[in-house]
This record gives sequence, C-alpha cells and structure tokens, in this order.
Amino acid sequence: MSQLKKNRRAAEILKKLAEHYPDATTALNFSNEFELLVSVVLSAQSTDKQVNQVTRELFQKYRTPEDFAVLAPEELAEEIKGCGLYRNKAVFLVQIAKQLVSDYNSRVPANRQQLEALPGVGRKTANVVLSLAFGQDTLAVDTHVHRVAARLGLASGKNTLQTEKELLDVIPLLQRKDFHHRLITHGRKLCKARKPLCSSCFLSDLCPSNPLQPPGSVF
Repeated sequence: MSQLKKNRRAAEILKKLAEHYPDATTALNFSNEFELLVSVVLSAQSTDKQVNQVTRELFQKYRTPEDFAVLAPEELAEEIKGCGLYRNKAVFLVQIAKQLVSDYNSRVPANRQQLEALPGVGRKTANVVLSLAFGQDTLAVDTHVHRVAARLGLASGKNTLQTEKELLDVIPLLQRKDFHHRLITHGRKLCKARKPLCSSCFLSDLCPSNPLQPPGSVF
C-alpha cells in the first residue's frame, strides 16, 4: 500500500475512533504530576483498576517525593503488593523519589531525557507523563496500542518502539494524545487480545485482520 493510501485510511480510522470514543482518557486516578508518574510506573503488567485500588490508600499516606524518599523499599512493597512486580517497583519508586528531591527540587521534569533517566522509567512511561501532565503531543505505545495498531495495519513493528515510529508517520501531531486513549479503549472493548469482536467492530471495513473482509480487499 502506498503511503498516501495508508494516510487516508489512517485518517478514516481516526475519524471513526473519535466518533465512537469522543471522551476517551486515562483510567488512572491522580491529582498531580508525581502521583501520575507513580501510577504509570505501577501500571506495568497491572491493570488500571489494580493500580487505582493500590493508590487510593497509598496517596493518602504518602503524597510527595519526600514522603516516598524516606521509605525503605520493603516498606513500600507492602503498600503496593496489589500490583504486579511490586518488589521491583518499590525499589524504583524510592529511587525515583530520591532523585526528584536531590536533582529536581521535588518536581517531575517535563523533559523526555530527564524522565527516561529516572530509575524504571522507559519511553512509554515518559510519553504518558509528558502527555497527561504537561500537555505534550506524544504518542505512548503500550501493549493495547501495539496490538491494535498491528491488527489495523497501521504499524508492523515487532516492538513498541518500532510501532511508535510507524504511527508517528500517519497520526497527525495534534491527534496523537487522543489516538492513544481511543485505541486503548478500542482494544479493551472490541479488539480484545484473545478474541477480537470483529463482527461488532465499527472499523471492520478498514481492518486487514478482519476475517470477514471480502476476498480481494486491498489494504
């Protein structure tokens, strides 16, 4: 498929996603940049529901980088054990808090390089924080976005970084934040990991992975 046709199909997909999920946004609960960063770190291999259950009590006890910085990792691990990989995450969060206190006056940096230099913070986490906390037009690629983008033929990358690079070529700058949330919502509601609901999908006529697609369809 030519790049022009790919861009046109992407535009149609964006239009339909916007029509069906106009208010899609993050499901994580947070009240400031630091709480967001903590929540996104906790979300790795955990559901947003699990993270919200943990942070509901966690953020009542510990609210600032200073609060987290004085904790022993083992102590924090007990507070977040409802999330996957909680022991590793506890170590990262304490280290992050200490670095924010010592290097950034207890503020979360609005800079990708500085964010990714924090312990346990990768590109996806940085993208989410930059987007939600600082309004930057980043495009975070998690497992939902990676899977659904591949099924829709918008990307063919073998990993999230390759998928992000391909999506940046077809998703306009000002639509990237909304696209991220809408594709996640679509992945949870219809394009599910184990059994996508293709017969109910409003993108079925645009999807090369749809088994009901007529023979000879060109994508």
